[in-house]
Amino acid sequence: MTRVLIVGSGGREHALARRLAGTGHADILAAPGNPGTALHGTNVDLDPADHGSVAEFCRRERVDLAIIGPEDPLIAGLADDLRAAGVDVFGPDAAGARLEGDKHYAKRIMAAAGVPTAGYSDHRDLDSALAALDAATYPVVVKACGAAQGKGVAVCADRAAAESHLRLCFMDDAFGAAGRHVLLEDCLTGPELSVLAVTDGEAYALLAPSRDHKRVGEGDAGPNTGGMGAFASGALVPPGLGATICRDVVEPVLAELGRRDIVYRGVLYAGLMLTPDGPRVLEFNCRFGDPETQVVLPLLRCDFAALARATARGELGAFLEDQAPASAGAPDDWPGAALTDWRRAAVVVVGAAEGYPGAYEKGRPIDLPPDDAGDAWVVHAGTARRDGGLVTSGGRVLGAVGVGAGFAAARREAYGLMDRVSFAGMHFRRDIGVGFTE
Repeated sequence: MTRVLIVGSGGREHALARRLAGTGHADILAAPGNPGTALHGTNVDLDPADHGSVAEFCRRERVDLAIIGPEDPLIAGLADDLRAAGVDVFGPDAAGARLEGDKHYAKRIMAAAGVPTAGYSDHRDLDSALAALDAATYPVVVKACGAAQGKGVAVCADRAAAESHLRLCFMDDAFGAAGRHVLLEDCLTGPELSVLAVTDGEAYALLAPSRDHKRVGEGDAGPNTGGMGAFASGALVPPGLGATICRDVVEPVLAELGRRDIVYRGVLYAGLMLTPDGPRVLEFNCRFGDPETQVVLPLLRCDFAALARATARGELGAFLEDQAPASAGAPDDWPGAALTDWRRAAVVVVGAAEGYPGAYEKGRPIDLPPDDAGDAWVVHAGTARRDGGLVTSGGRVLGAVGVGAGFAAARREAYGLMDRVSFAGMHFRRDIGVGFTE
């Protein structure tokens, strides 16, 4: 039995716990967890920002493996401190997590590695950024350099919109320290693709390709959110794309990190735009995405606990060699294709609180259908227990996940479940995956 501590409290962490529970030989702890993680293990009242307490807990409770979900603890160096305490950790050290914590640094890494990305300029004050708008080509992307939970990016159609977002960053301090340094980027066009590479710094494997929906409203209207839904399907990857992503993105970045003596163990998440000129990197994340994790993990064919522990120990290459042959439909240029069931697809639809991504009220009772452990289930994100009942406690409250033999079937499962979920003020997009055909 592998004793696993999951750090975090959102939908991603519930998805991690659910997948680990499916192995049948993981003893799951979550710090601090949520009502969803409690369905599969034991929640622990620990603050991830208190590294000493987390490390002491791991020593005292003989934790074999820590999986750090959110970006903030990784950026703050929790993985470094747990490794120093002798714990195997799935998640990069602070030096690797800087790829997400400092987007200007990530741009410099990409330049050194020759990774294709959008042209940009960086600015540390409002006057400099406003002056750069005079020479900008619109639309332009205004992006907070720090980690802003997916909300610090705005695609601005004109100068007025760009100036408004810059004022949010520099004058209103809407994103805190993350927004006091910004990038102005060329706007790329094409479909987006999320590619999650599990790596121990040398060997790597790509998990199922996915696509998320960031904007709050249908038709991609309204402001960015942490993610209103996502889907995963092998049909997202045309022939030859896997080889291009490996050659032009994953391998050069891992090589550049290695040249800087950074041993990256965990997930390297590449957010890509598939432009007419080939894939371009929009950003890197240093962890499992949310809500992408909710659709990628259900498609895994392997023992997730064993995969995570092999990665944490630098033994991923040997683990991959022991996997069964790939399923039908697997692309031959996708490293780690044997880890994914390419015959199936998954969809998650996020139910959000009234007002999200702005101000919202907490504590509204939630009504859920029974969990029948079929092809659809609810993932808890911003939920809490109060007086024996389930209530809202965050902006993205929950997700309805559906899996099936193809995208259409998975989508039916997810929306069929979402229509049986309710809380006052709940809103969700009904167009997750609309326009995508297998």
